Amino acid sequence: MARNILILGASYGSLLATKFLMAGHNVTLVCRNNTAELINRDGTEVRIKLREEAAHRAIFSRDLPGKLDAATPADVDLSRYDLVGLAMQEPQYSDHAIKVLMIEIAEAKLPCLSIMNMPPLPYLKRIPALAETNLEAAYTNAVVWERFEPGLVSLCSPDPQAFRPPEEPANVLHVGLPTNFKATTFEDEKHNAMLRELEADIDAVKLDGLDVPVKLRVFDSLFVPLAKWSMLLTGNYRCVTLNGPRSIRDAVYDDLSLSQSIYDHVDAIAQRLGADPKDQVPFAKYAKAAESLLKPSSAARAVSSGAPFIERVDLLVKLISHQLGIPNAEIDRTVQTVDQKLNEGIKLPEPARSDALQT
Repeated sequence: MARNILILGASYGSLLATKFLMAGHNVTLVCRNNTAELINRDGTEVRIKLREEAAHRAIFSRDLPGKLDAATPADVDLSRYDLVGLAMQEPQYSDHAIKVLMIEIAEAKLPCLSIMNMPPLPYLKRIPALAETNLEAAYTNAVVWERFEPGLVSLCSPDPQAFRPPEEPANVLHVGLPTNFKATTFEDEKHNAMLRELEADIDAVKLDGLDVPVKLRVFDSLFVPLAKWSMLLTGNYRCVTLNGPRSIRDAVYDDLSLSQSIYDHVDAIAQRLGADPKDQVPFAKYAKAAESLLKPSSAARAVSSGAPFIERVDLLVKLISHQLGIPNAEIDRTVQTVDQKLNEGIKLPEPARSDALQT
């Protein structure tokens, strides 16, 4: 049975959308009007490298069995959908039109699968050790999440690395690291059955007889997606430096032993929350993958371009580590550096000028 899936965010979200479309499901991407018009006219193009091939394949949505369309937030009819994907950067949910749509999604009680780096607050409420913890300071606007039932929010570890080539139109996405989306289950078994159905459908897809990377993997553990935190704190946020952005590879390999100590500490935080060590990704595997990550992280690029807000998983992990009584000086230093660079980008209004004589 073809599912109808709404995905908020047409950039990174187009990767998950393409996987659903290849499996015969229908997707609506929520985005700005200009991008929606482009996608509705030309579809999307996702470039991905198959394991048996040296060059990237261009996968066009118009050639896939599922149907794709795009809409602005105000034009969404929620009665059409079985599942909502959350694929925007966390600060983007503060946009007024998105906030209105989020209220409607919460009231419709639709299951929401997040592929954000920043876990939605309702998801964290599902973790007993964090249920009563005050983590709102890490969010751009925590009020966005107030109406959501925790059991209706699931989280993927957004391990696949992808970016929009700057010279290409907004409907093109290039996948640099085609790893899997690792999702945890919902509270309702009916929703979990749908997730596992989607998992199986994506797994069965072949392209010219070849397996297609980037699967959806469903886990019963709430903690599998938290494995991404070690990667983000070791690499992505340490791409932000006082002297400008650096690549993820350089952030990891500038001092490999320091990187491993950070990685291990964040793993320890996840385990204090309840993660099983087998839920975590070994540092050696991450370090190997980081060798090919030759660009600064999206967070570092955003800070460098003067963005006033970014996703603050670094701050979230700092808050959790302090509340658990296991702070880490390197994590605190990373948060301080990101804070400083974000503050540098804030342009304060000039004081009012007066031509009156001062006495």
